[in-house]
Amino acid sequence: MSNTRILLVEDDRLQAETTRNYLEKAGYEIVWVENGMSAIKSAKARAFDLIVLDLVLPDIDGNQLCRWLKNTKDTEDIPIIILSAKGSMKEKVFGLEEAGADDYLPKPCDASELKARIYACLRTKVLRDELRKKNLQLEEVLSKMETLAMTDQLTGLFNRRHFESAIVKEFSRTVRYGNPISCLMIDIDHFKRINDDYGHHTGDEVLKEISQLMVGCIREADTVARWGGEEFIIMLPETTKESALQVASRLLTSVSTHKFALLSKQVTVSLGLASIPEPSIDSSEKLIAASDRALYEAKANGRNRVEVYLGNTFSVCR
Repeated sequence: MSNTRILLVEDDRLQAETTRNYLEKAGYEIVWVENGMSAIKSAKARAFDLIVLDLVLPDIDGNQLCRWLKNTKDTEDIPIIILSAKGSMKEKVFGLEEAGADDYLPKPCDASELKARIYACLRTKVLRDELRKKNLQLEEVLSKMETLAMTDQLTGLFNRRHFESAIVKEFSRTVRYGNPISCLMIDIDHFKRINDDYGHHTGDEVLKEISQLMVGCIREADTVARWGGEEFIIMLPETTKESALQVASRLLTSVSTHKFALLSKQVTVSLGLASIPEPSIDSSEKLIAASDRALYEAKANGRNRVEVYLGNTFSVCR
């Protein structure tokens, strides 16, 4: 383990010189300090692979210093071997369990045994570091898989499965606290013509651009998802029908005035809006169904407009 840096904390100069010379011959880089405060300053200033710590120091008790190092973020993973003339079982147990040392050797210690203990601690640290690295990599993979499971790959929006799960939870919370909630169903008008006239690649780009326009029209607390094909859906928690209508109108304008990168014509959308409180809506499924019915009315009545679900009737907004 070449280039391994060890912090030696020892107030006895003769003992320190003997230990340092032996360990340097073994290939370790040794930094020697004589007291606890110097050890703290050195540990903060430089990276160490291991600390050899005398229990009796002129300023700080070795156990206290060990506990401080183990409870400090920058030094908590550094293995610590305590050396002490106090070799009783009680002292060893306290150093290992209470202070958090990784090993404990009585003084005077055999140089070859100290070398072996250092090697064992360093080997354990390497294995622990490798395990931590693999765990982080696994967490990243799992996070990516979780993201993929809830994301529409083309648009980057949430997918239908995630939206259905999210709105069930939000609807339940809304009912519990008596808050309003609104749902917008959106459909791109005459999208098939875009695919037929410009190709599916252009159609995909239009879907992406409209997705970003929708994201720009809502709050962080809202949830927008691709419902399927050219249909999208937006959940607006704690949003009244009137406030949701403002969002819908803003979205209509944002899309109809947008210059699409690969198109020579404008694109419009139709929207259906449903909200609670509404006597006929008592579940998230009915809320979605009501917004879908309103969307159907918007398309049937000329497109590029918002229709608001009002029980068995609809309100034309554009």
